[in-house]
Amino acid sequence: MNKKRILLIDDEEDFIRMLKLNLEQSGKFEVLALTEAKDVVAQVHSFKPDVVLLDLIMPNIGGMEVCEMLNDDPLGREVPIIILSALEKDVDKLQAYKLGVVGYLVKPVETNDVILAIGKALAYKQ
Repeated sequence: MNKKRILLIDDEEDFIRMLKLNLEQSGKFEVLALTEAKDVVAQVHSFKPDVVLLDLIMPNIGGMEVCEMLNDDPLGREVPIIILSALEKDVDKLQAYKLGVVGYLVKPVETNDVILAIGKALAYKQ
């Protein structure tokens, strides 16, 4: 079975370490974890992820800006994005979906919920 490539971008190191480990232990995913999004377009081109898991609130470059950067890139716009956020604001959800996000999960989030969202994002990509 081909492992799906997941690009995980979140500034909370403990969260990404735990989620990366849990996703990789499922045997279904290869995960590249970043604590900031400054080189996100270059990372998408080199890693070629199947799905991006993206925190909304980060220092320097926030999740909405990352969505815009990926939308402006031909390869980036092909990759489904799932938001992982500690905040559940309707205005953020609405803006994220307008930017083409295919999922929005609120932390704390169970690994199984992330895996289900990834499955839906991959189906959406087909």
